[in-house]
Amino acid sequence: MALRTTPTTDDGSTPTHPVDEVLSPPKLFGTGLQHVAAMYAGVVAPPLIVGAGVGLTPGELALLISASLFTAGLATLLQTLGVWRIGARLPFVNGVSFAGVAPMLAIAKEHGPDDALPVIFGAVIVAGVLCFLAAPYFCRLVRFFPPVVQGTVITLIGVSLLPVAVNWARGGAPSAPGYGSVRAIGLAGFTLGAVVLGNRLLRGFWQQLSLLIGLAVGTLAAFPLGLADFSQVGDAQVFALPSPFHFGGPRFDAAAIVSMCIVMVVSMTESTADMLALGRIVDREADEPTLAAGLRADGLATAVSPVFNGFACSAFAQNIGLVALTKVRSRFVVAAGGGILVLLGLFPVLGSLVSLVPQPVLGGAGIVLFGTVAASGIRTLAEAGMESTSHTVLVSVSLGVGIVPIAAPTFYDGFPEAVRTLMHSGISAGCLAAVLLNLLFHHVGSAGRSLQGVPPWQSSPPPPTGGS
Repeated sequence: MALRTTPTTDDGSTPTHPVDEVLSPPKLFGTGLQHVAAMYAGVVAPPLIVGAGVGLTPGELALLISASLFTAGLATLLQTLGVWRIGARLPFVNGVSFAGVAPMLAIAKEHGPDDALPVIFGAVIVAGVLCFLAAPYFCRLVRFFPPVVQGTVITLIGVSLLPVAVNWARGGAPSAPGYGSVRAIGLAGFTLGAVVLGNRLLRGFWQQLSLLIGLAVGTLAAFPLGLADFSQVGDAQVFALPSPFHFGGPRFDAAAIVSMCIVMVVSMTESTADMLALGRIVDREADEPTLAAGLRADGLATAVSPVFNGFACSAFAQNIGLVALTKVRSRFVVAAGGGILVLLGLFPVLGSLVSLVPQPVLGGAGIVLFGTVAASGIRTLAEAGMESTSHTVLVSVSLGVGIVPIAAPTFYDGFPEAVRTLMHSGISAGCLAAVLLNLLFHHVGSAGRSLQGVPPWQSSPPPPTGGS
């Protein structure tokens, strides 16, 4: 049997793995900026959605956006550079999790504009601590969240948010001037077209900016229509250090905590899947210690984020695609991107520009953005294989259960409060159904025995090649 040897260079030293390679400063900045471009829209969208739902002023919304950029940068630096057993030390980008948007909007609706953010921040802190403590154990439980469950939940995240984009396209709120008018909906359609054309006609770096370009074009088009107001940009601070608990100290509400803890479990599942995929792309296997370290970084960043007025942090899958596309595997490139995000977060004037995007413009871009999340889930389902009857039943029932509170928001109003908290979110309801059905089909009785020896991230047996 041939012995495995460690590769060496001509001088006998061990070569640097591409993941640990430090590029020249110009290359670090340029490629790091490209990662920021790929994730920027995803980072600023959640605070835009939640801030609009809470009813923040443009100035407060700018602060919330800056906080999300700042905390995403800190989380990315922690994930890539690592401290002790915290951080995967892979080119792994962290940012504000989309999974928490719908539950946070539900919390805002339940508690009103004055108390919403403190309650959300309290729930996020507890969920982050839970993630940090559960990290070494979750790696062993991930078999209960195979790709078929992950794809179902990610699809539901996108589907749950699409009604928000549709409402934005109409004007944001029934009290808004011109709500539902042809002018507002036409502006949303124009923005949607600009994003699609940008994605079709642009190439490389500019193609990755197509969403931001669409937002800019739509906002400029809104100005002559009287749907945009730039007067408050001058009131925003050019530079400002983060103000801890600017919106009030955290409040701990049991129902909100349960909701955000469920979101964190979903985020941990997605982060685990992303780390496994990234490990294959960069040729450095994401083993159990790496997964645990990455999840600890998610948890710590999430627990600290509300101190600086940020939300839950998790993986950004689009940046994994960028690593595969560019073949640049250095984690220090992504760390440079994290540093750029921190700097952007220190300049509220940039956040004020984003916060003034009119609601119809945001709606047009949101259809693409949220639809992309749903498409990502569908892609995961395709990779999981839908030939198996059990997979088909799991996905169909889970999607049906998850869409119930979206189609009929008052469906569970007659149930106890604990049930309403869990089932009012289509993401939580669909995730619960998917996990229970996965247990039934793949872990109970003979199905469970057939999985002995299967890696924990592949809990579902391979789909049969000859039908169901």
